[in-house]
Amino acid sequence: MQNRVYIFDTTLRDGEQSPGVSLNMNEKLQIARQLARLGVDIIEAGFPITSPGDFAAVQAVAREVKGVTVAGLARANFKDIDRAWEALLDAEQARIHVFIATSDIHLKYKLRKDREQVLAAAVEAVKYAKKYTSDVEFSAEDASRSDVDYLCRVFGEVIKAGATVINVPDTVGYTTPEEYARFIQTIMEKTPGMEKAVLSVHCHDDLGMAVANSLAAVGAGARQVEGTINGIGERAGNAALEEVVMGLYTRKDRYGLTTGFNTREIFRTSRLISSLTGMPVHPNKAVVGKNAFAHESGIHQDGVLKERTTYEIMNPELVGITAGNLVLGKHSGRHAFRNRLTELGYELNDEELNLAFGRFKALADKKKEITDHDLQALVEDEIRHVPETYVLEYLHISSGTTVVPTATLGLRAGDKLKEDAACGDGPVDAIYNTVDKITGVSCTLVNYAINAITAGKDALGDVTVKLRKADQEKVYTGRGVSTDILEASAKAYVNAVNKLMYDNK
Repeated sequence: MQNRVYIFDTTLRDGEQSPGVSLNMNEKLQIARQLARLGVDIIEAGFPITSPGDFAAVQAVAREVKGVTVAGLARANFKDIDRAWEALLDAEQARIHVFIATSDIHLKYKLRKDREQVLAAAVEAVKYAKKYTSDVEFSAEDASRSDVDYLCRVFGEVIKAGATVINVPDTVGYTTPEEYARFIQTIMEKTPGMEKAVLSVHCHDDLGMAVANSLAAVGAGARQVEGTINGIGERAGNAALEEVVMGLYTRKDRYGLTTGFNTREIFRTSRLISSLTGMPVHPNKAVVGKNAFAHESGIHQDGVLKERTTYEIMNPELVGITAGNLVLGKHSGRHAFRNRLTELGYELNDEELNLAFGRFKALADKKKEITDHDLQALVEDEIRHVPETYVLEYLHISSGTTVVPTATLGLRAGDKLKEDAACGDGPVDAIYNTVDKITGVSCTLVNYAINAITAGKDALGDVTVKLRKADQEKVYTGRGVSTDILEASAKAYVNAVNKLMYDNK
């Protein structure tokens, strides 16, 4: 049995069925391109028969996204299959995904067909799809609540008809890991010709076991897992693919299996899909949640700083998270506090550290989570006040789509007003080039971030910059606040330059 698990992503089809989610074609293309970078093997781009928009989106993904198999969903009827193939025609590798329900409850109340009629429909649909493409997947909807002997018979016949992938969905999230593993083993043992096809699983999370069920099925022999990024989908959602993949990766000792995932694209993909669907990622969500690699307890922080594996079974950088993972609060210890200050560019002596730590603890009793801005204010305003070598006196910007952005600044240094002007790629770049000319300090901008402090059109803009002198490694952080974003940007840069110059003196 092969040790490669194929990842079938249905974020664009099953994921879009989440209540309140509706993606346009450009958004679907953006997601599909990122999924290709992520390294999924199959992208189920949609259900072409359902609407002209869905057809066009599947067609666009098939035409423009390369290096990945593109699948279109179809019910077990010729009209659906024709429409799916029309949409998939230009794909590098196309898969038609045919499905029909097999559980007695679906046969009786939804399809109003008997078992023989469903078996015949499944076989004819697979044969028909096979005329278009060699890659045909067959799904038995509500498989986990179907009679296993009947299911094996259906699977055997559709394999004979040409199906290359057999999918066993837990459509309503009803099964449990041990039960599902036995179910998969039985199917593999009793289905005639099963060795000629890949066995796939598609689990829903109604009882919170979609990922556990998927991994149990893989342990029992399944070699394709279907799911979505962030676990989105109708009702309680689908198996979260990032959790399945990192489960396989982290527990290689248990599974001994690989995927084609570029794990360092996981976090970026998660955030993109959260942004475009409007579905926020829960802070405690495994792998990609805000708190997934966060440590506030002093004991945990001390352990992680000494040896990461004491409290982290995955390296956050492996999934594309590079930000600091220690959350400072009232439970934090001196070690983590000093470490965060060092990351922010502050080297305090023992006396300064003791004073700063005492004031930090007092602040932490009043505020649940301490931000980097809080620490900067604490150190700069209360512990180590930095004299203002330069103060922004005035700012004039000339910018637009048909002119070269130019900034004219006046910086006051003591009793002297120093003035100059410079151009840039944009107004902010022009401002920073002008500051460099006036101060005579050549800086590299490491990071630029902007946030709205208040709501409304007249919101206060809070700009944070990180920069370093061209010949130095140390990073200096500056902050500026104004209702004018360009003014806030200038203040932040001057603030950081003042710190740099003070430190160099």
